[in-house]
Amino acid sequence: MSVQQRVSEHRRRMRERGYRPVQIWLPDVRSSAFAEEARRQASLVAIQDRELDDQNFMEAVSVDWGDE
Repeated sequence: MSVQQRVSEHRRRMRERGYRPVQIWLPDVRSSAFAEEARRQASLVAIQDRELDDQNFMEAVSVDWGDE
């Protein structure tokens, strides 16, 4: 029996049992493009964390001019 026949038979049995095939595409975590994008996003997150600290400081020392 060929590979194609075995796969076809397996799928037929699974359908008989109430299953259906689903195909999912995922990023290839082994690729250099994935590593570069992960580094880029990590850098953005790191910068955002520093900017958030700066913003929190500014809000803590700010005066609410709405009351004057």
